[in-house]
Amino acid sequence: MATLREIMTPEVFSTTPSTPVADVAASMLKGRFGSALVMEGSTLMGIFTERDVLRAAAARADLTSTRVVDWMTGDPVTARPDMETGEATEIMMSQGFRHLPVVDGTTIAGIVSFRDILRTRIRRVTP
Repeated sequence: MATLREIMTPEVFSTTPSTPVADVAASMLKGRFGSALVMEGSTLMGIFTERDVLRAAAARADLTSTRVVDWMTGDPVTARPDMETGEATEIMMSQGFRHLPVVDGTTIAGIVSFRDILRTRIRRVTP
């Protein structure tokens, strides 16, 4: 079974807690990112995803003035680079999310999505 190190995206899209939701959403759309790691310096504060944008919009929040910190998931679950994809899948499925930050000690190593894991599993099964 593959490890997250083998399939993760090492370049992550990040933002700050005080960035307006509309700005982050526009960047996510332009860059085709499903999530943004919310960083304060080198510290991971949270994760902000497409679902968070939808929640904020559905709540009729003013997306130009509402900050990411108001809608992000704080202190997100993380994974190690040597974690196997099966364990990461179990974490994502049991907790209901699709993006998992990968950290090596206190350093952000990358991010893995449920789609990344499925893509790897499909390639390994296909003859």
